[in-house]
Amino acid sequence: MKNILITILFVAFCSLHAQDFKAYQFYTGKGKEIKTDKLISELADYDVVFFGENHNSSINHWLQLKITEGLYQKKNGQLILGAEMFERDNQPQLNQYLNGNFDTKKLKDSARLWNNFSTDYKPLVDFAKAKKLNFIATNVPRRYASQTAKEGLQSLNSLPEKDKSYMAQLPVQVTLETPGYPEMKAMMGDHADGTKTMNFIAAQAIKDATMAESILKNFQSGKTFIHYNGNYHSKEFGGIYWYIRQKNPTLKMAVISVFESEDPELKIPEKEYKPTDFNLVIPADMTKTY
Repeated sequence: MKNILITILFVAFCSLHAQDFKAYQFYTGKGKEIKTDKLISELADYDVVFFGENHNSSINHWLQLKITEGLYQKKNGQLILGAEMFERDNQPQLNQYLNGNFDTKKLKDSARLWNNFSTDYKPLVDFAKAKKLNFIATNVPRRYASQTAKEGLQSLNSLPEKDKSYMAQLPVQVTLETPGYPEMKAMMGDHADGTKTMNFIAAQAIKDATMAESILKNFQSGKTFIHYNGNYHSKEFGGIYWYIRQKNPTLKMAVISVFESEDPELKIPEKEYKPTDFNLVIPADMTKTY
């Protein structure tokens, strides 16, 4: 009898201290938990889906792949993929890979790929390749963003027309009305040089506007365009989302934002939580890819 009592107490103790480890939790914009199958069903009704990411989050990238696979099934293949991580002038090389004419080494040698391409973005590109889907290189070549940060947006006007074809049509509107841009201004500090601050914001704007234009040029009615980008490029319905809204306010767009939490139950964060349509909460100590 004594041994049975000890066993019962031990099991009860363990149950009190046992913990299920959650790797992620999606929420709606209204703060309700949503399962991935329901999320996929809802995303299928949108024209454009922005899947925000923390660039070095392994679970973030895995979920991008899994949600994309689910959307492909739900949409019967009516899907277009695109990403910030590929620049417009590298579209031919990306197409060569998608068509099977380039192997991975040749793609790496000929395109400006991010250092974490193999672990984080290759699975998405390979999915597009296997399913014969378009994968759009949406971003402005980084050299033009760098030039803008140093010399201002007006410096792009003197570039050859071919170079201009790799960026959004000039002039690009830069305004602090765009969500996220006032935050960038605040990051620079009150004592920062005004011109340098606006050039810094303009460099972000040329990226956002170019990605927006790339999506609009490649969007096809009846298909869902899913775009992978750093969380900052679509958080609070700013960035790329905002620029598309200026050009085509009728498109039905959804934003998935990502937030980190130290709460093991991954409840909605109490601080710095500004939800969009769908919101992904992941552990702050989740494995990083770099």
